[in-house]
Amino acid sequence: MKQAMTRLSIAGRGRGLQEITTALAEWVAGAGIRDGLLTAFIPHTSATLIINENADSDVARDLEDFFVGIAPEGGGYRHENEGPDDMPAHIRAALTQTDVQIPVLAGRMALGTWQGVFLFEHRTEPRKRDVVLHLLGE
Repeated sequence: MKQAMTRLSIAGRGRGLQEITTALAEWVAGAGIRDGLLTAFIPHTSATLIINENADSDVARDLEDFFVGIAPEGGGYRHENEGPDDMPAHIRAALTQTDVQIPVLAGRMALGTWQGVFLFEHRTEPRKRDVVLHLLGE
């Protein structure tokens, strides 16, 4: 078994979904591991990772609208240390995930035809986010 690890730095665009599939695929292709399992982990409490449809941009907009509805700013939260978008971001993060696992076959991520990997930013302002990648395999 071999393993490879790296930390990607993603320049964020602010609240919403930002596809990072290409960045992950490029790293996997150069990692020298043909078959294995990729784990992508985001070490933040107000941004998460998801796998979802990447063919129609309306999916990303509808997901964002849904999360605005269930965790709106101005919801009377006690925790507002970093502004009115802080606690809604934590709620959204608690409802999504900080990591995804993707099988790697023949040096490529085994995603479905319409699947993409997204950084889901829950804060309003753009910020740099890190994604830690770990690939284990042969």
